Amino acid sequence: MKVAKFGGSSVANAMQIKKVGAIIKKDPKRKFIVVSAPGKRYKGDFKITDKLIDLAIQHSQNKPHENIVATILDRFSEIIDDLKIQTNIVNELEDSIQSILNSNESYLMKMDALKSLGEDNSAKILSEYLSSLGLNASYLNPKDAGILVSNEPGRAQILQESFAKLKTLRNEEGIFVIPGFFAYTKEGDLVTFSRGGSDITGSIVAAGVQADLYENFTDVDSVYAVNPTIVNQPKEILTVTYKEMRELSYAGFSVFHDEALIPAFKAGIPVCIKNTNNPDTPGTMIVSEKKPNEKCVVGIASDVGFCSLYVSKYLMNREVGFGRKLLQIFEDEGISFEHAPSGIDDMSVIIRQNQLTAAKERKILNRINDELHADMVKIHRNLAMVMVVGEGMTSTIGVAQKATTAIAEANVNVEMINQGSSEVSMMFGIQEIDINRAVQSLYTAFFES
Repeated sequence: MKVAKFGGSSVANAMQIKKVGAIIKKDPKRKFIVVSAPGKRYKGDFKITDKLIDLAIQHSQNKPHENIVATILDRFSEIIDDLKIQTNIVNELEDSIQSILNSNESYLMKMDALKSLGEDNSAKILSEYLSSLGLNASYLNPKDAGILVSNEPGRAQILQESFAKLKTLRNEEGIFVIPGFFAYTKEGDLVTFSRGGSDITGSIVAAGVQADLYENFTDVDSVYAVNPTIVNQPKEILTVTYKEMRELSYAGFSVFHDEALIPAFKAGIPVCIKNTNNPDTPGTMIVSEKKPNEKCVVGIASDVGFCSLYVSKYLMNREVGFGRKLLQIFEDEGISFEHAPSGIDDMSVIIRQNQLTAAKERKILNRINDELHADMVKIHRNLAMVMVVGEGMTSTIGVAQKATTAIAEANVNVEMINQGSSEVSMMFGIQEIDINRAVQSLYTAFFES
């Protein structure tokens, strides 16, 4: 039994949905189908989810939004007409939009309800289309599937009891098409996962029904060892572990949301990334453990938009609770940290730059000086994080030397080095302007030399 998730590019228009139908029809083991909202049809196009978010914002600000509603309805109408299926989905969608906009719910609840409409109607359309092909397919709402989550709009977390309810679906006949991205609280309120949450839904369903394989269909043949916009025609990764994939996703690989694999990982279910446009290629397998003698480093990931707050204080290491107090200041301002490398007399906190507004920066700096009596506080902006990923790096001689040598040969200065105890990644903080040179040099060192 397989769970297959199809991303936004796979359901962007009728032509893509027909490919999805052919893929499902070809393999009767594909019993549970999870779908995203329609994505971009071409470069420069819009995603339905983005339009739904725009709609929520415009309505909350009492600005005209009729054109956004019309654009959303037209997109779904076009898909339905091109698939030649008879359905009242568009009229029902229009009614749902107006009902949500006119409700007395909070802004966050309205936002989540509107965002969910992309996936929900995508699933309804695919279910109707599969039925038109003669398949025994039906739409299954996440509530009816038993997917229960915490009451955290925009960042819901799965509740453990969901998996037992999902398991009962194994014995049901037919194909179930389930919308991704949203679920329900115990009180019956609709809430969404974080952005990219359809991958999370797919992983949850795979774990719940105890699938033999979770297939994640996207628009690439496989995961590449490095961003193909930085390195031309990079090598494909044929096999990668859960831990490696999570690190790669966190550090800029856009194939998966970095939380998406956790349910499948805990259930020990293998995952295969495949291409909707080229479904016969083997894709990339994500597994629990490396095979003996497999290559240590599997990929070079990178991301921009970071800044580092550096704090120095003499004998910091003897001051019990200093790190906790420093991080508490960030927590009080609602800022999450990414990394916190430290030394005897200093500590750095790496955060996403977009979290640090001018007002928050002033408040944080003042509190650090007033409450922690730091000798020096500095902020370094426009940082990029480059991550060398591979299980077992700390037990493999020469990886760190090879990485630092490659960065030096690219004439790039390292602002920060951080290697966690997980043995999965080694991270380098550099200036954003140097990111391409550093990544290209690292790729050459680990994959071409």
